[in-house]
Amino acid sequence: MQKVEKLMRTFGLKKQADELVETMNHAAEQAVPEAKTLFMIAIQRMTVQDAQGIVSGGDDAGTTYFRKNTEAELTTKFLPIVTKATQKVGLAEKYNKLAKSGSKFGLVDPKDAKLEDYVTRKALDGLYLIMAEEEKNIRKNPLQATSTWIRRIFGNAAH
Repeated sequence: MQKVEKLMRTFGLKKQADELVETMNHAAEQAVPEAKTLFMIAIQRMTVQDAQGIVSGGDDAGTTYFRKNTEAELTTKFLPIVTKATQKVGLAEKYNKLAKSGSKFGLVDPKDAKLEDYVTRKALDGLYLIMAEEEKNIRKNPLQATSTWIRRIFGNAAH
């Protein structure tokens, strides 16, 4: 998203870049319930072997599990939300036309030739990156992370 935003600003499209960022943030907010549902389903489907692999795995074993078990469905759920948002700004068609031409000459990766696909993929990459960082922190200091998590969830109830 930052690459697209920077490129737009470089070409004097500051207003459209601002609108795209605002629209994409709103789209991300709309997508959160979809993600939560899919993560809950992945937890329900988790086997004992999956859980053992997460516990004994590396710093991002849990994130890897969730990515493997939610990414395809999240992409399916996020893409229409992102498509609607990019159409609202009116940039998708222009970007897609330029990127398609650029991909023919090797200037743009073909998987990045549609703004909607690119933004969806990058949004999910960001989601899993944040998850991996949080998981790593939890593994470094599980007691502190657990109490912080508990305070976040139950903190208001204690007051």
